[in-house]
Amino acid sequence: MPDKQEVLARYGLTLSKNVLRRLHTVGITAQPQVSLEYQHQGGHYVVRGIESGGAIKDIGRYVTYCGLDGEPLTYLHPLDAIGVNGVHSVVVSPAFVRLEAFRIGRTWQLLLSEHRPGEVASGRRPPLDNKLLFRGVNGFTESNGSAKSSTEDLPVPEFWSRAGESIEIPERFLGAVKAAAQGARCIGCSHSHYLRPSSPNPRAAASESHASDH
Repeated sequence: MPDKQEVLARYGLTLSKNVLRRLHTVGITAQPQVSLEYQHQGGHYVVRGIESGGAIKDIGRYVTYCGLDGEPLTYLHPLDAIGVNGVHSVVVSPAFVRLEAFRIGRTWQLLLSEHRPGEVASGRRPPLDNKLLFRGVNGFTESNGSAKSSTEDLPVPEFWSRAGESIEIPERFLGAVKAAAQGARCIGCSHSHYLRPSSPNPRAAASESHASDH
């Protein structure tokens, strides 16, 4: 039977039914599910995720992805959605780190997990390997900024142990965490905060311009 850390690494944050109901009621849709996919042309397995989420004033949830060293990844393609605070883009990669941020007011939950194809045995489909990298519970920020705040201006949530000792977010992921936290503050979000387009196009340019205004 999988332990709690294994469940978190595989499925993401465990939120109560009341919280999930509240997110559904206000129209915030975040999809932390990660899947293992086979590329027939390349003959190998990859992992797939969806950058998604957004916020209203008092609550927000956001899921994004980065490389194993915290670097931005390029998305496969953007996703159109009815309304805002939903799906934004698809990422496919040999391996990646998923970042999930959840906010109620100035109180935060944060989860970082690594995902990659496992070892292939006798030609069988490999398992999806999931590794928990960071778990922050009941973090706090003094301010959530204003509508015109840039990513650099917004504070990163701080986290402590039950004994009151500071828990540091791995430095290589700070840029990605800032983007995920901004997504969980982004009211009426309709764009990706950390995944990047693979090549310039009008829609991507518009999204980047919109992101710089938040």
